[in-house]
Amino acid sequence: MSIKTYTVGGFVRDQLLGITSKDKDWVVVGATAEQMLAQGYKAVGKDFPVFLHPKTKQEYALARTERKTAAGYTGFSFNANTNVTLEDDLMRRDLTINAIAQDEEGNIIDPYHGQQDIKDRVLRHVSPAFVEDPLRVLRVARFAARFAYLGFTVADETRVLMQKITDSGEIATLVAERVWQEMHTALQTQNPEVFFKILRECGALKILLPELDCLFGVPQTKEYHPEIDTGIHSLMVLEQAVKLSNEPDVRFAALVHDLGKGLTPKDALPKHIGHEHRGIEPVKQVCNRFKTPKSFRELALIVTEHHLNYHRIEELKPTTVVKLLQKMDAFRRPERFEKFLLACEADSRGRTGMENRDFKQPEIFRRYFTAANSIDNKTLKEQGLQGKEFAEALTKLRVNAIKNC
Repeated sequence: MSIKTYTVGGFVRDQLLGITSKDKDWVVVGATAEQMLAQGYKAVGKDFPVFLHPKTKQEYALARTERKTAAGYTGFSFNANTNVTLEDDLMRRDLTINAIAQDEEGNIIDPYHGQQDIKDRVLRHVSPAFVEDPLRVLRVARFAARFAYLGFTVADETRVLMQKITDSGEIATLVAERVWQEMHTALQTQNPEVFFKILRECGALKILLPELDCLFGVPQTKEYHPEIDTGIHSLMVLEQAVKLSNEPDVRFAALVHDLGKGLTPKDALPKHIGHEHRGIEPVKQVCNRFKTPKSFRELALIVTEHHLNYHRIEELKPTTVVKLLQKMDAFRRPERFEKFLLACEADSRGRTGMENRDFKQPEIFRRYFTAANSIDNKTLKEQGLQGKEFAEALTKLRVNAIKNC
């Protein structure tokens, strides 16, 4: 059998969609690992044979089939013999749009009708073996979020299999870091809210992110939240955060800022007095479980604890404003303070009928911060003030600067 090389997966898919793709993956049919190494390729795959091209450093994988041997997304055995065909290799892939190949002459090989699904804007599983890998639930949700702006939706029969995976309990076998990897990628799409909607519809959100899932059905005061449902509000806030910022940590903070409302006593509903403080613990739980980057954790906690102070900025005394800025470490971390404002502005806009309204809070908060941050502490140092005296004098000058605003 002659050795043949094909471009596969995302590069071919994106090319057909008219999207520029940076990553290019290859599959090699009819070759052995020894032949690849003899040609100068470097082996990098632990579980199955993947090699880096000696010059381009692009990934070349031997065509393979896989068989389910244990629970979880790692419970597979692989066969990469030279008799594995291209069609065999493409069949093990998750979605038809990802199971298209292109040969070295530019010809498209599409045995599972991925081109038709691209035309129809459908995300559809390749084969019944889809149910063997629980990670595919997250991958489908991520692709749904990524391509929502193009009109892609998940095929009904694929949704059935996603529900089947959830019902089997295998979702719980996913490693938290791998779940975060998919979530983090989804947060960088144009429609990350779709990722969480899809997970909720198949029951996976309740297992992976129960702190968010439990918000759906929790009422809020209609006067301030015409959408009423807290879960719906959380996803609306995420949508608005996308419009305000490309930063995934801002979007994450916007998503989780109201987790405390899931802990409001039922006899207190629809009010949520103190939810900003109750929300601190569940945000910590989420960040600990997924081992989120430090910047995500810090911003999410600041937004959770202080978003009500943001909304009430006009009512706060200058001394309270300065204390708040100091507690957020705004004077040393102005870029994080700006992210705080963006996440909170998303909270204001993430309500039915208020998506395009102009709010005063960002401008007021920025004006106060600029005034307080303009204080030159050089004079205080020249006076010989140190420690507590220096801090108190600096705070006083910052308070007066805000008063003068």
